[in-house]
Amino acid sequence: MNQNIEPKEAFPYKPPTEEIKQKYKHIFQLTEPLPPRFFKTLFDKIVALIMLAIATPIMLLLKIAYVIEGLLIPENSGPMFFYYNAVSAGKIIPKYKIRLIKEKYIDPEGAKRHDWIAFSAEWTPDSRTHVGEFVKKFYLDELPQFWSVLKGDMSIVGPRPISVLHYERDQAQGNVTRSLLRGGLLGLGHINKGTSEMGNPVYEYEYIDQYLNRSSFGLLMLDLRIIWKGVLVIIKGGGH
Repeated sequence: MNQNIEPKEAFPYKPPTEEIKQKYKHIFQLTEPLPPRFFKTLFDKIVALIMLAIATPIMLLLKIAYVIEGLLIPENSGPMFFYYNAVSAGKIIPKYKIRLIKEKYIDPEGAKRHDWIAFSAEWTPDSRTHVGEFVKKFYLDELPQFWSVLKGDMSIVGPRPISVLHYERDQAQGNVTRSLLRGGLLGLGHINKGTSEMGNPVYEYEYIDQYLNRSSFGLLMLDLRIIWKGVLVIIKGGGH
């Protein structure tokens, strides 16, 4: 697939402003990923286990729906799960997702390499399967990432892990947050999906600043507030 047709919605992240660079200059001086925090890590593991238990019957029902849709509409058939390579705390990880789009929109060679660009058509509503449209609306395609949280590749709260292509772009424009902190299902910036604030990097730097300065328990309290706001976004639906 041609990189030039990459949908702009897939990369909303903006470069850090001079104000951000001055206010959070101590963050720009960091060179190694930040160490884990006890209560945050413990909470992540417990929630991931609970959510995987809850998600299992949901994903089983989705699998049945995918099979039925594939039988009724052959061009919509195909595997339910896939992953592409993303970056979390500077490390390449598999980012697990539920397939939203018809296989004819997937670049087979890119898919073999687990390149994000192979699956970028998910941003085009016309490319989605009927079940995929429902899955996207309520962010159910993110459910497999609780496995990544359980493994320790991701956290519940943190900057969203983005594809290698987008990570390199993010680094080139001066951002450092994704090289320092494990990626999350939700973040201070991510809960602004669907608003003009989505992609404003200040939220990621604000979170890392809190990560550095709060106690382990205080950081957990912040995570809980972010999770609550994220739940409200999910309930509203829309699949931004």
